[in-house]
Amino acid sequence: MRFMMIVKAAKEPAAGMMPSEQLLAEMGRYNQLLVKAGVLLAWEGLLPSADGVRIRFSGTERTVIEGPFDETTEPVAGFWLVQVRSKEEVLEWARRCPNPMRGVSEIEIRQCCEPDDFGDEHTGELRAL
Repeated sequence: MRFMMIVKAAKEPAAGMMPSEQLLAEMGRYNQLLVKAGVLLAWEGLLPSADGVRIRFSGTERTVIEGPFDETTEPVAGFWLVQVRSKEEVLEWARRCPNPMRGVSEIEIRQCCEPDDFGDEHTGELRAL
């Protein structure tokens, strides 16, 4: 089972402040644990929304919207993509993570869709990708 562990941005990263050297070191050690366990598929930190762009879809129209985006949304600061045996296992890994932000922070965990989740009629098409 693949899961994405999504780090929600606090105000500081959204404003462009980088994490402390101590936090970077702690995250490096955590990432090494994920690698050694063989569960890490990908991980990235993301630049602030001020550097982002969104595409809004409305029927056949596309609108480009430059960042920064509304502060009331929950911007994503980074993520890990892991492959584990169960939801319980991904929860164990998330609990071991250093606090990704100063103060209160949050990691959202979402299971990734697999081709079989879309039904038999689409499974072959999706696996071919």
